[in-house]
Amino acid sequence: MANITERFFDSKEQMTEALAASLESRLTDALATSQRASLMVSGGSSPAPAYKYLSGLDIAWSKVDVAMVDERWVDAGHEKSNEQFIKGTLLQDKAAAANFITMKNAAATAQEGVAECEHAYQQIQRPFDVTILGMGPDGHTASLFPHAEGLEVGLTSEQLVCAINAIESEVTGSITERMTLTLHAIAQSKVVKLLISGEEKLAVYKQASTGGDVNEMPLRAVLQHPDIELEVYWAP
Repeated sequence: MANITERFFDSKEQMTEALAASLESRLTDALATSQRASLMVSGGSSPAPAYKYLSGLDIAWSKVDVAMVDERWVDAGHEKSNEQFIKGTLLQDKAAAANFITMKNAAATAQEGVAECEHAYQQIQRPFDVTILGMGPDGHTASLFPHAEGLEVGLTSEQLVCAINAIESEVTGSITERMTLTLHAIAQSKVVKLLISGEEKLAVYKQASTGGDVNEMPLRAVLQHPDIELEVYWAP
């Protein structure tokens, strides 16, 4: 099992404050002992306020590598691009000086883009200082979706990244190509921060915590990994 610390807050504002303080501390400490620091980031509304706070801090951002946890295989200007979200929240103000590593490249498909993306991620100093994860109501995390094409690679490969074909919507059945960190890569983090909001997702997290098939709820693979230091942040 992962070494799990659960931090439950009374409000999203309290969670944001605690998350931002922790991220600031970890990046500052990393730069005090190493030439570079690394922050692996996810999209979503939960981390956005903390990202915006971080962007204005006097951290040696030119020595910080910021890289995506996962990405849809869409152009950077697309409305659903995580890259666009990160550039609009974190990579502003002082944090604009950070070294940003994107997952999306010029390859026609995510699968064809794996080798180039893997090479880029291999250049990032490991262990990663902080990896931020979200979780979906289906129990997915990063872009490790239940029973997705490519999930087995994502859970068992020793690569850092892999391509995933994930069902974007159960209603329409639309499939979206994505690139994601593998479980192996997530485990190469000093700390993983899992951000959860609302009672519905808390119930999903608790269900995943009881164990079971990782293919059905890939978050279980993170919770069950013996090498992962996991901090769970939850707010209503």
